[in-house]
Amino acid sequence: MNKYTDLVNKIKKFNDDRDWDQFHSPENLAKSVAIEAGELLECFQWDNEHFDKEHVCEEMADVFTYLINMADKLDVDLIDITDKKIDKNALKYPVEKARGKNTKYNEL
Repeated sequence: MNKYTDLVNKIKKFNDDRDWDQFHSPENLAKSVAIEAGELLECFQWDNEHFDKEHVCEEMADVFTYLINMADKLDVDLIDITDKKIDKNALKYPVEKARGKNTKYNEL
């Protein structure tokens, strides 16, 4: 097994041991991702130079955990869908047009 698979299995066991799957509808998990992403953003609310890196890492882990739960619930592979999205974005943002720019693809 690889680290990703081991982590997915650890998260599944954690949830199974607590009988939490009943609360993990895709809608609830999407809400949880948004809530945790807000908490991650809050880490930088007033000062983006002096932040608690440990707290940032904990919030990042919370977002990632909910994404893993959602991927499991929807029976999708996060690695696969991310790989496909990067390929799609590469077409939308060709290097020769997008390099060094933060312009949206339809405005390049």
